[in-house]
Amino acid sequence: MGLSYQSMGRNTWRENFLSTHDKNNENYVIALAGNPNTGKSTVFNALTGLNQHTGNWPGKTVLQAQGTYEHNQKKYLLVDLPGTYSLFANSPEEQVARDFICFSRPDVTVVVVDATCLERNLNLVLQVLEITGKVVVCVNLLDEAKRKGTRINLNKLSRELGVPVIGTAARKKIGLDQLKQVVEKIAENKVRVNPAVISYDPDIEEKIKNIIAGLSPEACNSINPRWLALRILEGDQTIFEVLNQKLNYNISLDNEEE
Repeated sequence: MGLSYQSMGRNTWRENFLSTHDKNNENYVIALAGNPNTGKSTVFNALTGLNQHTGNWPGKTVLQAQGTYEHNQKKYLLVDLPGTYSLFANSPEEQVARDFICFSRPDVTVVVVDATCLERNLNLVLQVLEITGKVVVCVNLLDEAKRKGTRINLNKLSRELGVPVIGTAARKKIGLDQLKQVVEKIAENKVRVNPAVISYDPDIEEKIKNIIAGLSPEACNSINPRWLALRILEGDQTIFEVLNQKLNYNISLDNEEE
């Protein structure tokens, strides 16, 4: 498989997305991701209160919600991403969530999961970890889990995922202060993370290695190279399009045999 790469400019995705007010007044940009029905909107509302506004994502009919909150005299812009089960861009919602996490490069991505059905939600967590290690997992609905007799070992889950895990019951405002504290530490690089890496079959790992070797240093500095290599290996055309449209990167594959 042949790979050609051309850089045509600098990253303007985040600059184009944020308003002038946001760029001038917010210290950190936080993405809020999660499956539908995890209480993600409740977390968003509890953190931002009335300091929020809605609209549509640029070029999409998908609803966009942003809000702000303050913590330790710092201002945070919280971007509530559409609820999705994956980041494979099979729907406009999935593409919006994927593109913002990958290309806007938020200072922290908070992934909200449902404590009552944790296993199903971890698929999205692992996909986000393939893009960025600046992640906090928010295990929400702990009160519902407790009522059903389910207990979550948050410390063990944190060790397995390699990123902080915070338990919350957002409707009761439980755990939100701790969530803010950990988000601050991740944003300021005060917490060491070691995100879990999914290992694939040896032949796939070899192809990933070869593709990464064909990427330019600039591409590797802008985007997680392993994640990009996986998307190239899949032939994900939506990635090629957004690289060209939003980042002015042009990646194309030829039909040469390796």
